[in-house]
Amino acid sequence: MPKTFYQLLVLVLVSVQAIAQEQITISGFVREKGSLELLPGVNVYLLNSTIGTVTNTYGFYSLTIPKSDSVTISYSFVGYERQEIRTGNVASQQIDLSLATANQLEEVIISGRRQDEKVSESVQMSQIEIPISQIKKIPAFFGEKDVIRVLQLMPGVQKGTEGQTGLYVRGGGPDQNLIILDDAVVYNASHLFGFFSVFNSDALKSVELTKGGFPARYGGRLSSVVEMNMKEGSKEKLHGEGGIGLISSRLTLEGPLAKKKSSFLISARRTYIDVLAAPLIAQQQVGQDSKVKPGYFFYDLNAKVNYDFGAKNKLYVSGYFGRDKFNIREKSSDSQNRSGLNWGNATATLRWNHLINQKLFVNTSLIYSHFNFNIFSNDKRYEKGVLTDEFSLKYNSLIRDYSLKTDFDYYLSAQHSLKFGAQVTAHRFVPSALALEGDFSDSDIDLQAKPINTMEAGAYVEDTWHPFTTLKVNGGFRLSFFETNSKIYVRPEPRISAALKLAKDFSMKASYAKMNQYVHLLSNTGLGLPTDLWVPTTDRVAPQQSSQVAFGFAKDLEKPGLALTLEGYYKKMNNIISYKEGSSFISLDGDNANELNWEDNITTGKGWSYGAEFMVQKKTGKLSGWVGYTLSWTQWKFPELNFGKTFYPRYDRRNDLSVVGIYELSKRITLSATWVYGTGNALTIPISKFMTYENRLVPNNWGIPANSGSVTNEYGEKNGFRAEPYHRMDVAIQFHKKKKRHERTWEFGLYNAYSRRNPFFYNINSKLDENTGQRTNVLTRYSLFPVLPSFSYNFKF
Repeated sequence: MPKTFYQLLVLVLVSVQAIAQEQITISGFVREKGSLELLPGVNVYLLNSTIGTVTNTYGFYSLTIPKSDSVTISYSFVGYERQEIRTGNVASQQIDLSLATANQLEEVIISGRRQDEKVSESVQMSQIEIPISQIKKIPAFFGEKDVIRVLQLMPGVQKGTEGQTGLYVRGGGPDQNLIILDDAVVYNASHLFGFFSVFNSDALKSVELTKGGFPARYGGRLSSVVEMNMKEGSKEKLHGEGGIGLISSRLTLEGPLAKKKSSFLISARRTYIDVLAAPLIAQQQVGQDSKVKPGYFFYDLNAKVNYDFGAKNKLYVSGYFGRDKFNIREKSSDSQNRSGLNWGNATATLRWNHLINQKLFVNTSLIYSHFNFNIFSNDKRYEKGVLTDEFSLKYNSLIRDYSLKTDFDYYLSAQHSLKFGAQVTAHRFVPSALALEGDFSDSDIDLQAKPINTMEAGAYVEDTWHPFTTLKVNGGFRLSFFETNSKIYVRPEPRISAALKLAKDFSMKASYAKMNQYVHLLSNTGLGLPTDLWVPTTDRVAPQQSSQVAFGFAKDLEKPGLALTLEGYYKKMNNIISYKEGSSFISLDGDNANELNWEDNITTGKGWSYGAEFMVQKKTGKLSGWVGYTLSWTQWKFPELNFGKTFYPRYDRRNDLSVVGIYELSKRITLSATWVYGTGNALTIPISKFMTYENRLVPNNWGIPANSGSVTNEYGEKNGFRAEPYHRMDVAIQFHKKKKRHERTWEFGLYNAYSRRNPFFYNINSKLDENTGQRTNVLTRYSLFPVLPSFSYNFKF
């Protein structure tokens, strides 16, 4: 080989080494001024360049930049003052700093600076971050600020049934959303039978929704990831906030355990519907022989402590505990009944952050997650004060997880930022446990489902690559693993996202993601209620699988600070499951109760969803909010449903529009309003009724066996009826006042302000025509909520 080739190779290697030696690394942690809370998602850029990064979940950043005499680093985050630090740039160094919040700034400074990350700069698409401060200003159902309800206002997210907090993202069901609180999975996120979520916004620091283009670090669900992180608690002094509303009250306390080293957070909420309703119910039953006493309440508790061991080690312990209890008691002279339904979540997370060096950061978590619900009923019959008959039912189901997870952030260079890690989870499912006692088919039944133990694991690597100033690419690969008693599934999951800058503040984006889901939710109603049944993948039931492609554009407008996104997507889903027609997870048939198996009651099918989403969002300024619009189609096909023909699932919605506005009228008054519109749900309803007859052995007055008749409904195709469009406006006004030691806010709101009678369900009723004496069948619409006023008192110190 020619000598000149070796000389050239040596020259190249020397040049690469020289370039590497001419780069340095600036790293550190970004905190909130005053509380010293670590801030995720802060934009860190070398001024007047395309070199930049974003702080991770724990506020850490690392920036590799060319060596020079001095540089200026810019730090910006929505709702905080932008800071620019000029520093000598002759060696690698650590720069920690604190950002002041917006309420610590003069208004002229806030309006004169742009603090939000440019959507056109990010490689990630199909992702939305909502400031907690904005969530607290949006009108709420009964005044209860709810994170999940705010997510329902985003494009690509369907709202489901009136009043429910279920999420239906890009054609997926409630079980296809990975809801994470401090790394722990929350399996059922609802209070009050789905009317409120379990997340108290006072305890949250950040909320982020990803509905496509999933980075490789996420796995286990098909449709979305909702990642929430709790506050850490102030390390400077004691703070608190809370509120008193129509149906519940809440209180949050945070403060230092060891100043600037350790802090705590505790947040609690409880409803008092049971206390308010008890005297009204008792008054209505005065003089009645049968007394009915219903009761319902929910509570939740968030807690977190942390300790800072120095620049390289931090420890966090956090947990969530919540429960709903519903019971009803009925008592009369000859009977007594007590029934109820209880459900609850519990999570716990132990996290250790370790900074290995300026470029390598690792977080390791031990995680516990538990969800269970039970149904009970006890019925006693008396004759002359003596117990003659007793029947009781107990039903229980649960899912419990133990997980170990570790994630690395490696800031290799200005062009490459790597993330890699792994997670292993031990699942335990008890999909049903039914016990019946008393006189039931002449024998007692004791059905205790055997626990199903499974193992799920995943390993991933992803790289955010910036090869040119106009191109960013996030490529990744995840390998998922699931083990049952008799089968092992190993599934590859490639991911890629790319953003190409076409002009200043204008980018074109595209993504592809393949996902696998090893847990399933069986539902009779489609509402995502706590009585729905979580079941695992088995040798008979394969994991759900999806492939999604998305393409779109992102544009930032400097004035007046708006961000626009337009996306189109196509998603294919395989191995989704549903109950067979007429099947359920509870059998009261004494002959086969001990042979009950959920796998025998389901059918497997496929689905696909496609559409386009538009959003314009403004996060700062006197007027903030967003407008989101979705045009979409979702279809399912099951061999054993609808005669094998394709049909629209209940929550297929052709058009969906949300308008959210928040206006700071003054420092003391905030106005807010939302308006939503959506195509009606696809429903299965009776299209006609007819009488069926059968001969009876019981003779009539003439001694001739009589015919008995019953009304039978005839149904058309599955979900062949489209309900009327849904639309609603909510409004609210907040009055703020700063006192010497605290700040208080009065809020008054109207849910469904113009009292739109939105359809909840339909039924065919028989109506008598007084003129002809003939009965005709009439389709009747039933609504749930008229206009509902609310008020609350909130305080902060």
